Amino acid sequence: MTHPTTGHRTTGHPAGRARAGAVRATAGGALTVALLGLAPLAHAAPPPATPAPPSADEVSAAHAAASAPAGLETLSRFFARDGALAKDAARPRIEGATVPVYTLDPDFVAGRDGAPVARLDFLASKAVAADGQKASVWTARTGGHWSVVNIATGDDETRYAAEGARALSGGTVFREPQIDAWYVQRGDRVLPLDPDAVRAVGGKGTTLAAYRDRVHKAYGDKLPGSAYARKGTAGGYDTQQETQEQQAQQGGQGNQAGTAVTVGGAAALVLGLGTVMVRRAPRR
Repeated sequence: MTHPTTGHRTTGHPAGRARAGAVRATAGGALTVALLGLAPLAHAAPPPATPAPPSADEVSAAHAAASAPAGLETLSRFFARDGALAKDAARPRIEGATVPVYTLDPDFVAGRDGAPVARLDFLASKAVAADGQKASVWTARTGGHWSVVNIATGDDETRYAAEGARALSGGTVFREPQIDAWYVQRGDRVLPLDPDAVRAVGGKGTTLAAYRDRVHKAYGDKLPGSAYARKGTAGGYDTQQETQEQQAQQGGQGNQAGTAVTVGGAAALVLGLGTVMVRRAPRR
């Protein structure tokens, strides 16, 4: 803000003091009017809604689906996919709680009033093999019942849920799939949970309004129904990656560290802004 008296020394003459006082009064009055004019705008946008959590019955059903014999059989094949472990020696188990997984909400990206920062996509359970391998079992309601829809290497979903609870108790842990970043949000604060998120919002996080501005600028023209989405690249992934994802989905198994397998004949789960995830991107 430019101060009217900057660069000018007020003289001791009464007329000079009067003129300086008038300038300060005018500037102060203008500032007051400006602030009063902005006040309604500051309160115009309602606070974002909190994503509706799954019910206890839904969490229980999802956990049961993940730990069912059919799911454990698929996990055995998954853990043995690269030949380092015999299928019969995998002995997978579901460990810990099943957690809800939220993904950046396209309504929030579009700037719709009151839209939550993220929406519930699926529930995840951590699976561990006898040799220590970890996987994330994704479950969702399909055909009126809960079933396993995907298995991904690593334990990102349950691990970041725990880290988010420690960083901002009571907040919503969510993922921005376009850059594979994890955050936790509560009230007006958005905190990063992984290196990708730190690169996006800084180590100390950002305000919810600033985060909304960032994702709107990045993805506002790439939402479902946009020309960008009609090209088949919604979510920010290029054609080469999309082809790799389709191949992984069709092949069902892979030998890369970032492989995920879609199981049970279910289609790959469509996340958030139209992104289809069937492989876990390597951590940078």
